[in-house]
This record gives sequence, C-alpha cells and structure tokens, in this order.
Amino acid sequence: MKKLGKFVNTRIGLFTVLVVLFWLKTLFAYFTDFKLGATGLFQYLILLINPLAVTALIYSFAFYLKRARFFYPLLMGLHIANTLLLYLNVIYFREFTDFMTIATMTGYSKVNQGLSGSSLALTDPHDILYWVDIVVILVLMLFRVIRFDKRALASHLSFAFTSMSLALFGVNLSFAEMDRPQLLTRTFDRTYIVKYLGVDAFTGYDLVKSEHINNLRKSATKEELEKVKKFTDKIYAKPNSSMFGIAKGRNVIIIHLESFQQFLIDKKINNQEVTPFLNSLYHSKDTYAFDNFFHQVGQGKTSDAENMLETSTFGLQQGSLFATLGSDNTFQGAPAILNQRAGYTSAVFHGNVASFWNRNNVYKNLGYQYFFDASYYDTSGDKATGYGLKDKLLFNDSVKYLQHLQQPFYAKFITVTNHFPYTLDDEDKDSNFQTTDTGDDNVDNYFVTAHYLDQSLQEFFNYLKKSGLYENSLIMIYGDHYGISNSENTSLASVLGKNSDDWTDFDNAQLQRVPLMFVIPNSGGQGKIYHTYGGEVDVLPTLLHLLGISTHRYIQFGTDLFSKQHKQLVAFRNQDFVTPHYTSLSGKIYSNKTGKLAKLTKKQQEKLKKDQEFVTKELSLSDSLNEKNLLRFYHPKGFKAVNPANYNYSNGLKRAEKIEKKKGHKSTSLYSKNGNKSTANDYSTDAPERDHSSTDSNRIQITNPDANNK
Repeated sequence: MKKLGKFVNTRIGLFTVLVVLFWLKTLFAYFTDFKLGATGLFQYLILLINPLAVTALIYSFAFYLKRARFFYPLLMGLHIANTLLLYLNVIYFREFTDFMTIATMTGYSKVNQGLSGSSLALTDPHDILYWVDIVVILVLMLFRVIRFDKRALASHLSFAFTSMSLALFGVNLSFAEMDRPQLLTRTFDRTYIVKYLGVDAFTGYDLVKSEHINNLRKSATKEELEKVKKFTDKIYAKPNSSMFGIAKGRNVIIIHLESFQQFLIDKKINNQEVTPFLNSLYHSKDTYAFDNFFHQVGQGKTSDAENMLETSTFGLQQGSLFATLGSDNTFQGAPAILNQRAGYTSAVFHGNVASFWNRNNVYKNLGYQYFFDASYYDTSGDKATGYGLKDKLLFNDSVKYLQHLQQPFYAKFITVTNHFPYTLDDEDKDSNFQTTDTGDDNVDNYFVTAHYLDQSLQEFFNYLKKSGLYENSLIMIYGDHYGISNSENTSLASVLGKNSDDWTDFDNAQLQRVPLMFVIPNSGGQGKIYHTYGGEVDVLPTLLHLLGISTHRYIQFGTDLFSKQHKQLVAFRNQDFVTPHYTSLSGKIYSNKTGKLAKLTKKQQEKLKKDQEFVTKELSLSDSLNEKNLLRFYHPKGFKAVNPANYNYSNGLKRAEKIEKKKGHKSTSLYSKNGNKSTANDYSTDAPERDHSSTDSNRIQITNPDANNK
C-alpha cells in the first residue's frame, strides 16, 4: 500500500490510475448497459484494449503542463469530462438504443428530443459506479492523502506517452479493420464504431465527419439546387395514361427481399423450383414485373436500396447515406408524400435493432409514423439470426401491429433470413428441397435461404387474402442488392449453365438484376413481364404514378418505368452503366447480345460517350443534393417539411389503438373493420420456433448484429 501511495503521488502514477479506472468503467458500460454483441475471442480482445488507447492519448496532454497547479486540474478535468461523456451515452443508449452524436450534443439536430425529463427514470442504482472513483480521488486530494507532485516530466517523456498512445490506437485500429474491413468508410451502425474503437474514438470520428458535412452545407447555395432541379425537370417522364392511378387509394405493402437476385426466379435445382410461390406471382395476370431491373447500391447496400426506394436519389460514393447524413438530412420521401397527398399511414416492420443503418433517425426524417423494430418482437433463442427475426416469424408476428394501422397505409417489411452467410437452422429447412453441390457453402446455402423466404411470402399472402387486405392493396416486391458477390460468381457459373473459365466482368454486371413486381389484384388482368431497363432509383416515381400521384413537382432522379419517355439507361454507383444494347464497365463497352467487347461505329461511340456524361452528371448532382442538403431550399407545392421531432417509435401499438378508439366508428383499421376483433388467428405458419407469446416491450436485443456481415 505504501508503494501504491508513493506511486499515486507521482504524476505518472495518478495518470496511470485514472486511465485504468476509466478503462474499468468503460468495460463495465460495455457489458452492463451497451451490450455490444461481441462474439469470439478476437472481438473480446478488441473490446478489452479499445478504451485504453484513446483514454491514454487524451490524458497524456496534461503532461505538457509543467506547473502542478495546472497539471492536476487539467488531468482531473479530462477524467471528469470523459466520465460525463461516457455516462451521457449510457443514459442516451437506454432511451434510444444509440450513441450520442455531435449534432445531438450541440442541439443542432431535432431528430431526437435529446435527454429529456425522463432521464431520471433511466438511471440505475449501479450508475454510482461511474462516479464513485472521482469522489474518492477528490476527497483524497482535499485531505492531501494524494499530494501534488511538483516535478514536471521532461518534454521528451511527455511526447513518449502521447506517441505510445497513438501507437496503441494504431494497433487497435488494425485489429478492428482485420475483423471489420472498411469500418470507418462503410459505417452502417454507430454501435460498431464503439465496439471496435470505443466511445471517445466514436465521438472524435463523428466530430470530424460532422465538421466535413457542416462545411459542405455552409457552402451550399440555392443556385446549386437550381442546377439539380433543371436536370430532374429535363429527365421527367410523363406517366403512362393507361397505368396512371390504377391502384389509387389502395394500401401499399412493400416487401424488401434481402440479397435476392433475379436469377432465382424460375430457377430449378435438382428439378425443383427454388421459389415456386414467387414464380407464380411473377407470371400472374395481376403482376406487373420487370426482368431487366438492376440494383444500384454502393457501400450502403440495403440502406442505399431503401434510400432509392423512398427518395429516388442515389446513395453516396462512399459509405451509407443513411448512416452518414441521415440524422439531419432533409428528405421529400414516400411516407411524407403519401401522407400529405393521400392521407396514408406509414410503418416499417423489421426485426433488427432500430439503430442499424441509423434507421431510428432516418425514418423520422422521412416521415415514417411507426417503426416496429426488434424491440417489438420476441427474438430470443433461435427465433433470430444475426440480422434479426426470421422471416416467417417477422410476417406472422407483425400482424398484431399491421391490423391496427389506419387505412390506406404504406407498410414496408424488411426481410433478413436470406442474408450472408445464408445460414438456417436445420429445423427451418425444407427436407424436400435439395440444394446445389458446388463446393461453395455460400452459393449452396443461398438457395436454401431463398427457398425459406419464398415460403415466408406464401404464408403472408395467404393471410392477406384471408383477412381481406389483399384485394385492396398494391404489393410491391423488390430485391435490394446482390446476394452472391463477384468473387463467388465463378462458383455459381455452373448452376447457371455457364463455364467458370469463361466468366467475365460482363457476366458479373448482368447478375446485378434483382426482381421488381407490382402485384395489383383486380386491376384488369393486364399484368405481364416488361423487358424495360431500369433501376432502383426509378421505383418511387413508378409507384406514385400507379397510385395516381403526379411526381413532376418533386426532385427525383428516377423516372416512371411504364412511361414511354423513360430513359433506359441504368447508372451503377461506380459510374458504370447498362443500356438495352450495351454495358459499360471501367470504360470498356460490351455488347449485351454477344457478351464480348463491342465493335462500335463512330456514331455509336458518340452516343455512348453522351450516356457516360449523363451518368456522371446524374450521380454528381444527386451527391450534391444530399451532401449539401439542398432540399432544405426547395418547397414543392403542397409539401410541408417533415419535422422529425413529431415522431416517436416507442409504444407504437398503444398509439395505434388510441387512434382507433378516438376515431370510433370512423376508424379504417383492419381491426376496426373486422368488428374490433383480431385477425391474428387468420395467420398460419409452419415456423417451428413459433410460440404464442408476444411482446410489446423494449426487452430484446439481437443475438449478434455483427454476424460476419459482408
């Protein structure tokens, strides 16, 4: 104890003690309050070291102050401030299942209402452990048990502490990149940054990112918006008169097929259809389907697909728009447009944590009224994969919420089971379905999870028909992005009847097709498969026109796929593109007919050069619109800017039931139309995990949100 006392009475000693104490407090927060979902020895090792590096770096700055009367107040001030930052994040996380950004701290963002008067109710008895060390040390200083060391460290020693801290952070970052490539460039959940680098590093990262964004937005002018508006006005495609409004007033049900590619449709493995139900929809006279529809996502993957669906703007060149800009961006998206133009109620059903891809913030800016995330479902045991509730359970367990939404509604279901690494419990597999034997587990398992997803959809459609929702709905089904990556496409080649030795970049590009189907019952039986070329950015104007809502007043980079004026030029996020005749990849032009490099006339070269210029301009203007938040300058007729502070995703069921009660006999919810009786019993599923328990409380955490995301 005497040796410890002497050590603490030195500057290095007190520095070491405070670093260790904060390290212990951070680990305590990791395992009791944050529940970061670490798996495996390597991730736990990263968790153990990540608080040390940045803490030591911050505290080392005190060594540069030579006088004791400056050194000790600064060192203790840094320790108190760091503890405060940690504790505020603990309180914030308990309320929002998210970490505090710079925008939240400064009050710039109104996305969340901050730490309100409910903060006291969010405290726990164990919170004293975050503060007791500070009280003890200050008391010991007051009674001079800890004495001030007047001997200053030499400048080279001060620098050595800073350098060692930076070196340790370098090791931490290297470990993080080994386990999570592109951690900082492809951010899709703030929890990941904290898990790999710590709260301090996340705050610093967010500060740099926020400063960059703020500088971009400060320089923005209305003239830049005019350039964007001029471009989108020029490419606007008038609706097809025979299709405009054919689904007017109907409910809209969006089914987001995770990692689902077009080649799965009508595909047979061992003489068995992989997706028999989707195949039947695809060929139905009630379905308007597209077989040359491409995903256009970048690093934002699923979130990019959602952004294009909701806003008809592209994702970013790097990272996810949702995660990078979504908390404070101005959107004029589908939920708000449909609510303001046609009185739609909007909701998302997704069995993953709300903060994944920053959805809990972005959805508020889009104007979504309800978000039923993992906290609304029982994801315990084997009911969930690493990315959320299994699909059969998602659809089944969402009915008790869906039936209380006022109609017409705009409801989006985000599936997850068909997600890399395509693992499925044996009890969920169809014993009658035998998959491929390529030797590549990802390829072989991909067909198994796609088959499961197909069964999930059939169960949901059966419910829609039995409950009466089917006849009064437009059901849109789309794939968000590729499932099998380019590096594994050669393993897939034999399944598609091709030779892997002859596989080229052209073949990779053609596999970026994903399904798009509009199922519109009783719409005249004119459904068919269209060969029109289009991409995800075209979905919103197409959907709005089917609902009888003109899009001319909005800034949208896509155009109506049914319009005769639709430009069949599909831009990929990396500036490659595809047309009905040619595919441009890294400047090389392939013929779609032959799959080989094209021999072009001078006229064809000029045409393709103009196409490339169009693609470059289109992506650049979309980036400018979002990065500089230019929509804040634009006020289309009849559109009221979304105020995210008006939305709160807790107690969604109770809020919906309250509206039903208030409306009384005027309530249009399915529950009300059914004589105030639940339709949950109309749902039939063979999901083996199903039990009859349910939850409407925020008690569930996904088992492992990091499960080898690709």
